[in-house]
Amino acid sequence: MIVSAASIASLALEPLEPWAALSAAELVQRAGQLELELQWPRLDSDPRELSEIPEVRLWCLRADALHPWLPLMLERAGGQLTRHVAMLLPHGFQPNEGIRFSEGSLDLWITHRLFLLDHWGRSQGIECRQGLAQMAAVLGFELDPSFWATLD
Repeated sequence: MIVSAASIASLALEPLEPWAALSAAELVQRAGQLELELQWPRLDSDPRELSEIPEVRLWCLRADALHPWLPLMLERAGGQLTRHVAMLLPHGFQPNEGIRFSEGSLDLWITHRLFLLDHWGRSQGIECRQGLAQMAAVLGFELDPSFWATLD
């Protein structure tokens, strides 16, 4: 799905409307399938990553705030989920190491998102813990089964 520079500049979330129109059950069925192509013009001499561009980062923050299920929907293996989280959290980037999130920030974000999305799924009568565990694993977290037990 293309997110144009005009959408980014105006903080318009219309590109996500087809997904926002889906029921919670349909969203969970499509977990890990959404790919966003963020189109923002840059000069060839601009060394910044997309997550270092304030306008792009602000669009992603707004999209995440208004569509908290977004990380669950994002493609995982190709880096869409990791890039999205980099838009939300402090991090550094090294070409040979990739993204390194600031210590503690990723722990807090993933725990918050697991609580939020588990509650969202349950309120809709949907079980999404497997998808949440997969989402967490892509970000380097292996959930202990006791994590969910404390919520039951």
